[in-house]
Amino acid sequence: MRKGLGVKIAGLLAGLALLAGCDMPAPPGAGGPTTAPRPVDAGQAPGKTAPSGESLALAAYYGKLQADLLSQGLLRTDGGGRDAPFGARDLARNFEQITFFDEYERGAGLRASSGRPVPLRRWTQPVRVNVEFGPSVPEDRQRADRGAVSAFAARLSDASGHPVVMDAARANMHVLIYSEDDRAFLPQRARELAPGISQGALSVFRNLPRQIHCFVMAFSGNGPQMHTYTRAIIVIRAEHPDLLRNSCVHEEMAQGMGLANDSPRARPSIFNDDDEFAHLTRHDALLLKMLYDPRLSPGITLDQARPIIAQMAEELLGGPS
Repeated sequence: MRKGLGVKIAGLLAGLALLAGCDMPAPPGAGGPTTAPRPVDAGQAPGKTAPSGESLALAAYYGKLQADLLSQGLLRTDGGGRDAPFGARDLARNFEQITFFDEYERGAGLRASSGRPVPLRRWTQPVRVNVEFGPSVPEDRQRADRGAVSAFAARLSDASGHPVVMDAARANMHVLIYSEDDRAFLPQRARELAPGISQGALSVFRNLPRQIHCFVMAFSGNGPQMHTYTRAIIVIRAEHPDLLRNSCVHEEMAQGMGLANDSPRARPSIFNDDDEFAHLTRHDALLLKMLYDPRLSPGITLDQARPIIAQMAEELLGGPS
């Protein structure tokens, strides 16, 4: 569990892998909204309706949180330096923990994981990304966020060696940037993007707790394809200041590639609950490269993969140190 931004949730809901990240402490007195947010008119020009009090309060809270974390030297964007060395053994250990374990028991909501390893999960088809916005999000903010998502999609593709491209017409990874005032539209949009979505999964969109400010749901196939991702939906709150919003882009899109868990020993890494790094690090880019190495495949178990993992880490970092 994160001390600053919160927890990740990893579970399976009727064929759905839920990887929810950046779960934050609720603002004072905010145990969750007691009334539905005031939705803006979906037909209005973007960002032309004044934000509600709920949305303004969230924006103020997240702004203060970002400032507090930065004052502690957290949310680094340097990718890790000499103060955060790691060797092949570190990389192999962290890959095992982040790829083959879940933080929560699959299919059991927020019940802590039993600690048993799970098979590897990843995409086999190209990841085609689209970013869309709730009607309250201003056009200038939309342009900036589209640029951030597009740039990070290119970085994911380069790091993993797996195609990750912007393709609105054939998208299978949907990045939804919605404000509190747009939240009433989320359940219907989830149904449109994931026909047959379970009621348990849909409830996350319908009753989004204030303490969760971004998450990813990665949907897998059935039968032989049960460990292969076919679709992902990422939700990011529009109220975040720039750095927190971009950290959500990095973390949730990378998680949606198949790096599902956190590890307190992973450093330098965004897959750690300490909030030290906001952007994908060199360490994390190597994890993606390992995840999509052809020597591994969806469904491979940790016992089967362990010797391959050690070999890959040594190849990347030049020895077992």
